[in-house]
Amino acid sequence: MGKTGRDWTQIYAIYGIDDWQTPMFLLLHAIVFSTLSLLFFIYFDPICAFFESLFPGLPGGAARFGAGFTGSVTALSAVCLFFAAGNIFYSAVSLHWDMAQRMVAAVPDWSAVRHTLDVGCGGRGILLNAVAMQLKKAGSSGRVVGLDRRNNAVSTLRTAAVEGVQEYVTCREGDARRLPFGDGCFDVVVSSAFVHTVGKEFGPRTAAATAERGRVIGEVVRVLKPGGAGVVWDLVHVPEYVQRLRELKMEDISLSERVTAFMVSSHIVSFRKPSHHIVGLGEVRLDWRFNNIC
Repeated sequence: MGKTGRDWTQIYAIYGIDDWQTPMFLLLHAIVFSTLSLLFFIYFDPICAFFESLFPGLPGGAARFGAGFTGSVTALSAVCLFFAAGNIFYSAVSLHWDMAQRMVAAVPDWSAVRHTLDVGCGGRGILLNAVAMQLKKAGSSGRVVGLDRRNNAVSTLRTAAVEGVQEYVTCREGDARRLPFGDGCFDVVVSSAFVHTVGKEFGPRTAAATAERGRVIGEVVRVLKPGGAGVVWDLVHVPEYVQRLRELKMEDISLSERVTAFMVSSHIVSFRKPSHHIVGLGEVRLDWRFNNIC
């Protein structure tokens, strides 16, 4: 499946990180808290004396307990911040790459795949390129379309060119809640770490946001060909996608084990659209003329 056993430095060199601010913010605060905890350790006795002068009425030993407790909390905070920064840095590219390989492996036969859609491919196109590399490896003449709500075609095609799969990749701009494709266009539809971002303007745990995410899953099902495969990796809300897929009468629904990504739980859900699919609740049919891919 694609290129295996790749060095993580090579992966980061190709794809980089979209959001450097968050891990750097956490890392800087971790360094500050580490420095403070080290100062508490080195100057423990003077700090205890300061506590005693600040609160002269404290019972014996209370100042030492307060200084020790403050230093311990500071050190623990530094550890947590280092872990958070490391997990976000790892999740952004290295874990994303690993999960893309697992998603590709969830589709048993790529040689017969002609049309694939990556919903929410982003600017780097990690999953998009993993799919393209698998199509190339399988000797398929298929293509993969990367759809994103922003026009990131230049950066996406740049990484595809570095991976040697530019001829397998096409980029489109569009809304995942109303995919700009007709019914049954794609043999495979995939999405990684994207669906949870849909409807965030309503608040992540509101009924409106849940409905918006459900619309995306419904659109994924709509554009799949009967017998086609869908694979979605996402954060936090995957169990609700499983429920939505059951409502839409999908088959072979499989939920992976929990994987911590970006400091929250994540899962991969894979499924197959029945060969004779009946329109499910809330699933909207579009005219095939909506897009020339069909």
